[in-house]
Amino acid sequence: MAKSESAATSRNGTSPRWGMAINLKRCVGCHSCAIACKVENGTNRNIFWMRVLEKEEGKFPVARKVFLPIRCNHCSDPPCVPVCPTGASYIRKKDNLVLINQDKCIGCRACVVACPYQVRFTAENSKGYYGDELTPYEEKAYKKWQPRTAQKCTFCVHRIDEGLQPACVQTCPTRALVFGDLNDPKSEISNLLRGKSRFQPRVELGTDPSLYYLT
Repeated sequence: MAKSESAATSRNGTSPRWGMAINLKRCVGCHSCAIACKVENGTNRNIFWMRVLEKEEGKFPVARKVFLPIRCNHCSDPPCVPVCPTGASYIRKKDNLVLINQDKCIGCRACVVACPYQVRFTAENSKGYYGDELTPYEEKAYKKWQPRTAQKCTFCVHRIDEGLQPACVQTCPTRALVFGDLNDPKSEISNLLRGKSRFQPRVELGTDPSLYYLT
């Protein structure tokens, strides 16, 4: 199983800043990342931390589909954090991850509204895919989430802390997703971004997302 860089420090001695690069030319729209995310994190049936948007470009006979995976961008200046009245939404100082403390969340949805990327969610109930009767997997997985509290992609923080890649990265069959330390100039993601045509989602907002799309 592939390992991520150390969660403690970058190779250049600075604190890591985890980020992800998504190669849009490699993404085939298989949705493996979205399914892997649900399996790993056990989110409710209507909640997808990772989604793949689709659109058509061009005209017949050269029309084609373009796929855009979206998720929490773990911004350096996230608008969701300062609006939280209880401090439930916060930036983990050691690696810039934007996380949510469910024990502090009161379900006010202020962060959901503040997020310009629409990638925060609240589970209104604990119903599974087959109604009120949960499967054994759902019964165990849903216990992690308190009803009506905010949740979102964490870059699989529990896996990162064990030196593993996020589940979506591990699963992607075309290696369209690359995860690593943006502060380390020698990391795979830094080498990949260097000199490549790329963009950050809605960079004009000044949030400085940790997500890059390679074009």
